[in-house]
Amino acid sequence: MSGPSDRPPSAAARRPHHWLIAPDESAARALVADALAEPGVPPVLAVLDAHRRLRGPFTAAGALMRQLVPGVLAADPEPAVRHDIEILAAAPELRTVLPCRRETLTSLTAPQKRTRYYPYIRTTRIAHGLIDFLTAVLDAPATLVVRHAEHADRTDADWLALLLRRADPQRLRIVICTAGRDVPQPLADALAAHTTPREAPATPLGPLPDDPAARWELAAGWVAADRSTDDPAAAACYAELEPAERARLHEARAEELAAAALAGEASLLRGPLAHHRALGTDPAGAGALALQDALQECLLEGFYDALAELGPLTHAVLDWTTRPEECWLVTARMTIAYSVMGGRADEALALYDDACASTALPAVHMSAAYGRAMVYTRYLEPERRDHRKAKGWVNTAVALSRLADTDARRAYNRTFNENGLALIEMHLGDPARALELVEAGIERMDGALDAEDQGQHRSVLEYNRAQLLARLVGPEAGAAAYDRVIDQDPHHSEYYFERAVLLRKLGRDEEALADYEHAIRTSPPYPEAVYNRADLRLELGDLDAALADLDRVLELDPEFLDAYVNRAGLRHALGDARGAAEDIAAGLAREAGQPHLLALRGLLAQDDDRPEEARADLEAALAGDPDLPAAWAALGVLAYERGEAEESVRCLGRSLRLEDDPVVRANRALAHESCGDWAAAAADYAAAIDLLLPEVAAAQDEADSAEVVTELSRLRGRRAECTARSAG
Repeated sequence: MSGPSDRPPSAAARRPHHWLIAPDESAARALVADALAEPGVPPVLAVLDAHRRLRGPFTAAGALMRQLVPGVLAADPEPAVRHDIEILAAAPELRTVLPCRRETLTSLTAPQKRTRYYPYIRTTRIAHGLIDFLTAVLDAPATLVVRHAEHADRTDADWLALLLRRADPQRLRIVICTAGRDVPQPLADALAAHTTPREAPATPLGPLPDDPAARWELAAGWVAADRSTDDPAAAACYAELEPAERARLHEARAEELAAAALAGEASLLRGPLAHHRALGTDPAGAGALALQDALQECLLEGFYDALAELGPLTHAVLDWTTRPEECWLVTARMTIAYSVMGGRADEALALYDDACASTALPAVHMSAAYGRAMVYTRYLEPERRDHRKAKGWVNTAVALSRLADTDARRAYNRTFNENGLALIEMHLGDPARALELVEAGIERMDGALDAEDQGQHRSVLEYNRAQLLARLVGPEAGAAAYDRVIDQDPHHSEYYFERAVLLRKLGRDEEALADYEHAIRTSPPYPEAVYNRADLRLELGDLDAALADLDRVLELDPEFLDAYVNRAGLRHALGDARGAAEDIAAGLAREAGQPHLLALRGLLAQDDDRPEEARADLEAALAGDPDLPAAWAALGVLAYERGEAEESVRCLGRSLRLEDDPVVRANRALAHESCGDWAAAAADYAAAIDLLLPEVAAAQDEADSAEVVTELSRLRGRRAECTARSAG
């Protein structure tokens, strides 16, 4: 009789998501059909095209939202309402049926008054929110097919990478199709980790049609498909066309897209329309205008990879001699993108140099000076930052701000630039001067501009003042200042997150918990707020909720080392040795010498009666961080068990100097007994009793209370005996 196989599961069983590699459309269709025909493959939810020429950022994710959201709103709108920011970022067309209820001053401020832009990480947060929405509304197992993933914008590449990691293949099977193995990050790593690849040979390319009209039809069809198909015959026919004929085809397609955008297809404005206009019959006119509109859309939404791709195309159809203001606007948007993207700050500096060499406009030189200052104080790698050089550049910007043609504009420009100077002063170690600059700016703007003209920047100044007051005056003053900032911008998640930190310092834990929950509700998902809530819940003794929060943190960011540390410790405390060991291994894989994890691994070895392994791990942990009370306490127990009572007293004493604990007191009392030091033992027992007494009142139920009472009785008995021996 045969039994279950002991052989490990096959790669296909371990990685049920699929990566289908087919170099042309015909081969891709055949490969997809074969994959979907396999036994056990769930029904197809959607077949998406991720080629960024179709819709720009979130091409694939937006198509899925447009397909799913109307039905969800009709059946149960709550999941869509809960993820309105994420859905509308991917599919702005849905704003007519799904109004956003979590608008911030950033999202509501007019483009010309925007002074704050989203961080680069925001699109990853949006991607997580879209996955949460999809998980919530998926009511049966399904398969999602995504074509042309190698041509995805970074937003879709990130979304697909996270989907491959997070999706339970028993609920949602992912089939990714590419023409080759050259795939952008982070999708490439996710495909390697979570899919079973299958490759098909190219379909032989036959001769092109002899009929010129047929060849023209192929080329025209390729343009009408936004050049998004892997059709080498169509691409070859397109390349054969005269430049003027190609331009006419692009112009005709641009007109179709413009009409669709006017009818509500807003995502077409993020790049697709602009690409056709730029290749059309009026690249310097209609093309430049469409490209600049696309740049603005991408900047306002934080789609910086798309912006960085569109920027050079826009510069190519403009020139500094005749259109310097437009050229600068393109440069300004590109430098914002390069600065926040990470690793591209030098490209921003080069653009500033080029702009200043190309025009003498004072506004350009002022803004470029400010931009250089921010690169040097904030955006370069930490070891390359130069705050003194940054101060020199921002002082140049302050000086040039005096050249504005009205008092109101001079006041605004000076305040904006001195706010940058305040950041630099803080980096140079003078927060008092920074606060002085910020408060002077608020007073200046109040005197020269009305509330509407101050725009979003007034809120930015109030926020900076709150940060500085918290640092200089204390958490109470800081929290009160955050109250004012939140009144102005009640859906800005980070304000609640930062105020919660101050409230915890003030001992206002319930208010801090409410702030963390508000921070989580008002934003697309990000792990830091959930992690801080977990830490507070641990402190408040809500262990199950803390564990759920730590699970969520690692779902959002599996590289979050502190979450492994805390979850490992919590699992150990809850008796889940296996789960703790898994977290320790995962954490040490990310930082081999992490002291808390080494200490915890030592405790597990101690629990498992492996004293030598325990001792090695505990000593390694203390070499990395000598202030770990649990590690010293465990070493003390190991020394006692080896019969080294004096070493046990020493180690337990180190632990108690770091953190007083009744169990460690009782253990040191035993070690003192072994040394014959009865008075010291009696003193430790007395201290342990004092520490345990409050636990009787705090016990959650009768069983807990009885356990503590029993331990108190035992300790009193030992104290009495040691006291007697000491007196005798």
